[in-house]
Amino acid sequence: MGGVSVVLPTFNEAGNIGRLIEELGRVLPPTAEIIVVDDDSPDRTWEVVEGLKERYPRLRLIRRLGRRGLTSAIREGIEAAQGPLVFWMDCDLSMPPALMPRLLEGLKDHDIVVASRYVPGGAEKGHSLLGSFLSRWICRLSSWFLDPSIKDYTSGYVGTRKEVLEAVPLEGDYGEYCIAFLYRALRKRYRILEIPYTCLPRHSGESKTATHLFGYLKRGRKYLTTLIRLRLQG
Repeated sequence: MGGVSVVLPTFNEAGNIGRLIEELGRVLPPTAEIIVVDDDSPDRTWEVVEGLKERYPRLRLIRRLGRRGLTSAIREGIEAAQGPLVFWMDCDLSMPPALMPRLLEGLKDHDIVVASRYVPGGAEKGHSLLGSFLSRWICRLSSWFLDPSIKDYTSGYVGTRKEVLEAVPLEGDYGEYCIAFLYRALRKRYRILEIPYTCLPRHSGESKTATHLFGYLKRGRKYLTTLIRLRLQG
């Protein structure tokens, strides 16, 4: 299967990152590396990671000073990854590390694996009704607008090969990067497998996504702009 790198983009995740690294350490191959890309978190997430390095020799930290952004953090982690297989996920414990072995298995005969809330067996639990409704709506709209073979276009829990990322680099500001990546990968005929999982509420700290209607509408406008652009590009 080859070496595995897991990229963890963080901003104010001090209450979650230690447990996430511990859970990943239990399910990943012993040679896998974990790369935390921290945007100089005010809650000193990077300090928690530093304290775990002795226990996890394959744990690496990139502390970004003066640079912020989800997509750019993931890209920076991908560039630093030494393994040919690269995964990334949210760091709030909403995405179960226990799914990682199934995702790895899926890469044996697919180019991209996606942890999916919206295929049979997938679900969301404990999220706000508004957030869950709008998240599902944007994914359904993406399926209708772009390609119906993908159900969870905004997953953010993804694994692939570095060679795929070289052909289809991540672009965008926030969750729309995932829509563009999956659609452009489909257009290049890469094989994508969605694996169901249950998305749980954030364990600790404040959500980085919108928490009120205006915020959701602002974020939704960016998603819609991305959908229109991708559709026009063909």
